[in-house]
Order: sequence, then structure tokens, then C-alpha cells
Amino acid sequence: MDAIIAFSVLLLLILGGLWVHFAVGAAALGYLWLMKGFAGWNALGMVSWGASNSFTLAAIPLFILMAEILLGSGLSGRLYNGIAPFMRRLPGGLLHTNIIGSGIFAAVAGGSAPTAAAMSTVALPALSARGYQKRIIAGSLAAGGTLGILIPPSITMIIYATFTETSIAKLFAAGLVPGILLAGCYSLFIAARSLLNPSLVPRDTTQLRLSDYLKAALDVVPFMILISFVLGSIYSGIATPTEAGAVGVVGAVVIAAAYRRLSLSILRKAISRTLVMSGNVLFIVFISMIFAYATALSGVGEDLVSWVSEADMSPFVFLMILLVTFAILGCFMEGLGMIAIIVPVIFPVLMAMNIDPVWFGVFVVILVELGQLTPPLGIILFVVASSDPTVKVEDVVMGVLPFFLIILAFLVLLIWFPDIALWLPTTTFGG
Repeated sequence: MDAIIAFSVLLLLILGGLWVHFAVGAAALGYLWLMKGFAGWNALGMVSWGASNSFTLAAIPLFILMAEILLGSGLSGRLYNGIAPFMRRLPGGLLHTNIIGSGIFAAVAGGSAPTAAAMSTVALPALSARGYQKRIIAGSLAAGGTLGILIPPSITMIIYATFTETSIAKLFAAGLVPGILLAGCYSLFIAARSLLNPSLVPRDTTQLRLSDYLKAALDVVPFMILISFVLGSIYSGIATPTEAGAVGVVGAVVIAAAYRRLSLSILRKAISRTLVMSGNVLFIVFISMIFAYATALSGVGEDLVSWVSEADMSPFVFLMILLVTFAILGCFMEGLGMIAIIVPVIFPVLMAMNIDPVWFGVFVVILVELGQLTPPLGIILFVVASSDPTVKVEDVVMGVLPFFLIILAFLVLLIWFPDIALWLPTTTFGG
């Protein structure tokens, strides 16, 4: 009953418009009070110390700073323009640039919102001016933007690892192949849709010289080198994710300087945005640790295991229930909040069902992607719409619906073939 009251209060506060941070905090404190009275708050100091004393979480501000330096330097435009010449003759033309560019930028941004914002700011005006249909532009940008939390390094995966004590390196390895495959599915859909309806995409007849392709490649190669250094140092065991984040910051500074886009003003703004974003993320973690402590103290996880066992529920049915839950919550909450609230509660059930925590990390991140695209209130829909005043949220919603269905199909595929996520971490780090 205490758990039902606490979760009801949490949902009511969120639906009432209160910030997720404070809604979770109020529900957590109320939960502890219902169980233990004010004496239940005596452990808050211990819980807050345990939440903040984490070398793993130190990776978050480093990856955010790396992305902010690249974004503040305007290098996302160079990346986009560097990829475009190689995509222009494919069915779907520059729409593939939205997907590929988002995938590459995701590997340095670590989050969906920065990826979607960076690509949308460049692509929406450019492709609209070329005559591309706005809905398919917006849909591809929204779908591509969600790759930011799947393709490593991913801040969402770091948060998941914090709550489940799962290896971040294995999670990063597990997310790489599904991220590439999902991006490939998006591109295949774009190509098929363009072939069926050529009016969506104007034909590009511009003739480019070899020098044009070489110049474009120079805008992409530095990003690929940076990604290789960051992920390579993690997969090879040379550096921890936190140390790799520091390497990424240095690499971002070097790239910005090489393109003559580095200045004290850009660094100050990047550091300022990093402090705000890191404070936001880490505050969610801190508050959610209190909520996780309350749920652990109440034994609701064990009760859930007993209920699932008595109901003789299969893992597939349980995962489908989670899919619906995340899709609905995505209309009201950001991804980190969903993971921080739900994962600690259901994790005992996962262990009882022998579901691999590394595989589930990838599965839950894709669920968060789904939630961020859930019409009509998914956060990425508004990020893309706000990037161009001529694009309405309704356009983004209609454009993203096919990609929403692709994600649903991919989740089912991931359940049937778990090695899609587990092959690389098993090969790289062993069983």
C-alpha cells in the first residue's frame, strides 16, 4: 500500500507539471515517512554520499563537455556538410545524411537532445530549401537524434550502469552493433520510401570533382579519429570510460583549434552549459538514489518477483509490459528519470528471470528512445520542431511515425536474437 501511494503521488506530481527532480524527491521522502516516520530520513546522508562518491559518474560531465565544445564551435555543420556529398546520389539523397550524421555525432554527444538539436539546426533549413518534404526531414532527424543514447558513449547507459552495477565498457560495446543496425534500418526505410514516392526527395544532378569529395572527407575524418580514440581506449582496456571522457575533451579542443573555431568565449560557454547539464543529470541521480533506497527498504522488488512468479509470466510478456510503460511515460518524463525510477524496482525481477543485465541495458535504452518519440509529447519531437519556425510539432509527429514502428519491430528482433547486443561485448571482454 505504501508503494502504491508513493508511486501515485509521483505520477500526480509529474502530471501536475512539477519538475521530475522534485516530484521524485517528494515521493521518495513521503515513501520513507510512510514506512519509518521521520526516522526513515536519518539515512539520507549515507544515501547522498553513496550517490555522489562515484568515479563512474565523473564520466558524465566529461562527455557533456566534449559534446558542448564541438557543438559550440559549430563543427556539427562541418560534419553534416562532410557527409552530404557521399549520400546525395543514394535513393533518399541527403536524408541519409541526417541518419549518418546523427549516428556519428551521437558517438561524441552522448545524448539524444544535443544530437537532434545539432543536426536539426543544420539540416532543416538546408533540405527544406532544396525541396525535400518537411515531414520526412523532421521524422528522420527525430529518429536519428535518438541514436544519441544508444551509440556509445551514452550518458543514459552510464546512469543505468550506476543503478545496476553493470560494466560500462560492456554496455558501450553492447550498444554499438544495435545502434549501427538501427541506423541502417532507418536508411533502408528512407531509400524504399523515396523509390516508392520520388516526389518526396528532389533529384540531385550536381557534378562533383574528386577534390570536392576529398575536401568533404577532411570534415569527417577528425570526428572518426576522435571516436576511435575514445571507444578504442575503452574496448582495449587502456582507459576507463571516465579517463576516455577526458581524452575526448582534449580531442574536441584539438579539433576545434585545428578548424580555427576555438576561443575563450566558446570554452566559457561550453563549460557553463556543461555545469548546468551535469548538475541537472547528477541531481536526478542523487534524488533517484533516495527513491531507490526507499523501494529497496520496502521490499517492493521482492514482492514484484513473487507476483511475477505466481502469475507465471514469461520474460517476453514482462518485456512487452515494460515496452508499453516506457512508451507512455515518455510523454511525461525524460529518459534519465524513467530509468532512475523504474530500473531499481524491476531489477530483482530481471535477475529472477535470468535476463542478462548487459542485454537489458541496451533494451531499456531503446525503450527510452521509443518514449522520447512517443506522439504527441515525446521530448525529441519538440527539440526538432523548435529548430525551425516553419516546422510544426504535427509535422514531426507524422514524419516520425514510421520510425516509431521500426523501433518497435527492432525491439522484438532484439528479444528473439539477443546476440545482436551480446556478440561484441562477449567477443571483446569474454563471457
